[in-house]
Amino acid sequence: MPALLTKVKSKLFIVAHRKTWGLLDGEYASVFRGRSLDYDDLRDYIPGDEIRDIDWKATARHGSPLVKRYVASRKQKVMFIVDTGRGMAARTTSGEPKSSVAVMACGMLGYLALRHGDTIGLVEGDVLDTRPHESKGTEAHLERLLREIASRTTLQSGRSRLADQLRYVGQHFRQRMLVIVVADDHEISSEDVALIRRLQVQHEILWLTIEDADPTDSGPGEDAYDVDDDTLLPPEVRFDARLRAAYGTAVRERRDSLEHTLDHLGIVHSRVGSTDAVIGTVFRLLERQRRRGR
Repeated sequence: MPALLTKVKSKLFIVAHRKTWGLLDGEYASVFRGRSLDYDDLRDYIPGDEIRDIDWKATARHGSPLVKRYVASRKQKVMFIVDTGRGMAARTTSGEPKSSVAVMACGMLGYLALRHGDTIGLVEGDVLDTRPHESKGTEAHLERLLREIASRTTLQSGRSRLADQLRYVGQHFRQRMLVIVVADDHEISSEDVALIRRLQVQHEILWLTIEDADPTDSGPGEDAYDVDDDTLLPPEVRFDARLRAAYGTAVRERRDSLEHTLDHLGIVHSRVGSTDAVIGTVFRLLERQRRRGR
């Protein structure tokens, strides 16, 4: 099996010329808000220190001004939450498997993270199981994570239940992270909303939806079916103009509902339907997150 990270790099360096690549690096680097510093200890105030660094409680006890001393955090942790339910084995708008688009997106963002000295981890799964993968900062580790996403996403996987993966991250990770959710094109349930709100207290969250193909676009002689339910879409739906229009309206309403929910939660999000569109989509996603953090 060809190295998946090699495919990602090839796509990056073919599509993203030097200026664009530099912009991607810059946008990624500014996603984390704050000073990226960890508290170390206290020391006496020296003229010129930031007033906001004074620890007023410690100062009151000590009798003279004390300031907090920080050490630089050399690494950030990036955690991918990826839906590997069987819906992600279906086709996206470009005709590619949705899992291929997910691999490209995670590969690109993971490679950016590694270039900045960050570590990357993964929590993936379906309704049957949630599988965590440890965080490391090497290309070999990123390759293993991409292979896990690709190999776990099959028509034999269970249905999607993203709440399980969100809950796992909320229960097992306390250190502040950049959480990147890569999900199938589904509405967010009330259970998901509650879990996302809890995650937001501790982590930065970005959300990437992998678009569904339109099954009514398949031609005569081609089968179209729902992989979640393994049911064929009746020909009268695929080829009847009124029913196709009604189906299209339902899809748009579902999409609008998802986007409205994410906007209401304050989650920066985007949609992508092909591996070729990943670079531009990720750049816009990171840029919106940077602007929101100003």
